[in-house]
Amino acid sequence: MAKQTVETMIEGGKATAAPPLGPALGPTGVNIGQVIAEINKKTVELKGMQVPVKVSIDTVTKEFSIEIGTPPTAALIKKEAGIEKGASNPLTEKMADLLIQQVIKIAKVKEGTLLGKTLKSKVREVVGTCQSMGILVEGMNAQDALKAIQEGVFDEEIRLERTELTAEQKAKQEEEKHRLKEEMERRRAEFEARAKAILAEMTGQESRKIRAKMMEVGIPKAIMDELAPEEKKEAAPGAAPKK
Repeated sequence: MAKQTVETMIEGGKATAAPPLGPALGPTGVNIGQVIAEINKKTVELKGMQVPVKVSIDTVTKEFSIEIGTPPTAALIKKEAGIEKGASNPLTEKMADLLIQQVIKIAKVKEGTLLGKTLKSKVREVVGTCQSMGILVEGMNAQDALKAIQEGVFDEEIRLERTELTAEQKAKQEEEKHRLKEEMERRRAEFEARAKAILAEMTGQESRKIRAKMMEVGIPKAIMDELAPEEKKEAAPGAAPKK
């Protein structure tokens, strides 16, 4: 049985006969419409994300099978949270707050690649990634959420594999997202004011000393880099440039 394989990336739920998929499938003689419909059905939950797709075609019977890869866990978390990036400092920045249903949903999407043997352990893995991104879970930091999961607080939701949010939950989550955004903007303004005060106080001093002072009072690195960038070290005379 001769087989031909087509691998490509598509946007979840939006595969079309246009490049790159259509031209790659054309020479195989497979029913392109059926392939596209099946791909979109399998990736509808991943709308707005780039998804790896593998189509295996029997060149004689024209039968096909489709394997759908999954985006990284962090990408799925950002999609559920409605954010473009995670926190630059997850200890001080809280970007969003996921509900346990959303964490379960991500764990189910990634179940084939996560290490845990049970859905509960896979949920814990997803929460672990939330920790490194500054994402709260059910209003808790990741460490407290992991403890709550371990103690069985969400056992019923996990057992029933609940992944859908009510309209009320979605509305509350949106409110919380705006609250966290406003809180981050307020904290950033405070840090910037403190950093600018240090700059004014230490005018004329070396950048490294200014940065050390900022670090001492807890100014985030992103703000330090913006207001007091590190001085570039000049290469020694005759030294070969780094490649």
